[in-house]
Amino acid sequence: MAESALDRIETLLAAMTLDEKIGQLTMMSSNLAVTGPVLPGDVTEGIRAGRIGSLFNHWGPERVRETQRMAVEETRLKIPLLFAFDVIHGHRTIFPIPLAEAALFSPELWEHTAREAAMEAAEDGLDLVFSPMLDIARDPRWGRISEGPGEDPWLGSRIAEAKVRGYQTADLAAPDAVAACAKHYLAYGAALAGRDYNSADVSDRAIREVYLPPFAAALAAGAATVMPAFNDVAGVPMTANARLLRGTLLGELGFDGAVISDYNAIMELLPHGVAGDAVEAAVLALKAGVDMDMMSGAYAAGLPKALQRGLVTQDEIDDAVRRVLRLKQRLGLFDDPYRRVAAVPDGFHAAERRRLAREAGA
Repeated sequence: MAESALDRIETLLAAMTLDEKIGQLTMMSSNLAVTGPVLPGDVTEGIRAGRIGSLFNHWGPERVRETQRMAVEETRLKIPLLFAFDVIHGHRTIFPIPLAEAALFSPELWEHTAREAAMEAAEDGLDLVFSPMLDIARDPRWGRISEGPGEDPWLGSRIAEAKVRGYQTADLAAPDAVAACAKHYLAYGAALAGRDYNSADVSDRAIREVYLPPFAAALAAGAATVMPAFNDVAGVPMTANARLLRGTLLGELGFDGAVISDYNAIMELLPHGVAGDAVEAAVLALKAGVDMDMMSGAYAAGLPKALQRGLVTQDEIDDAVRRVLRLKQRLGLFDDPYRRVAAVPDGFHAAERRRLAREAGA
């Protein structure tokens, strides 16, 4: 990253209040889609107050432009929002589900469908897609097996590389590129008895040989973000799993992007039984390496008290904010926050994408 970009991030950090820093770590949902257990409310006041740094389930050129305008014109520091959405197998043009695409054994088609989905998502104002899902699964009872690459880690790794290339291209700041999110780290597809959210009781060997390789491949291809899984591994919830997040992901694999929690996952550390309140949940997640809190409100409620009590340090909070700001910088949002809000695509491209969808399906 250019020195000027680093200077910009450090200048912003020095100017931010604690509430504004935690705002950059807070991802909230708009009300255009329901994808989790916590229903969203009106986010307008939170955006204007700098308490929300990212928004998902919010798309459309005019809508995104107006919401982004609030962030860059009506907030104190004018930091742009990041817009995200679940783009699992296409955005407006629907391609075969990931499990079906896995049967193609065609890196070119995998990349091509991701590229077209990214272009459509960018035209709708989106900066980040919660894809690819890389959960190796060998129990067909698991309902989410359809969203991933199936049972083979080698095949899953090739899919990971192709999808990241297709979404992000060689230049993440390009107007038609979007950030990929490798999910769900780790062993989510190993849920006991195929029951979603259930524990994953897997050996270190299985982690190394089966569940980790697709994520390592996604990181090697440049994936900008990673999402921890809902499940626990050997009794430790992934959202609080410092060994596998900060140790393996950030340390051993050298991931320097942003880690985004799944929907309400930080507050779900309470029913997991490892946290007693929002303060304890926020401390566990931040120290494990989770940068962005999706929809749980735990960071907003817990981090100020945790800092006051000495349970976390200002440096730990600042490091997470840096990674979020660095992601926005890589996406080109500081240079042009409206770069992905484009005109409605013409009929030619829509027809070509339908042709591609039919080819992949055939």
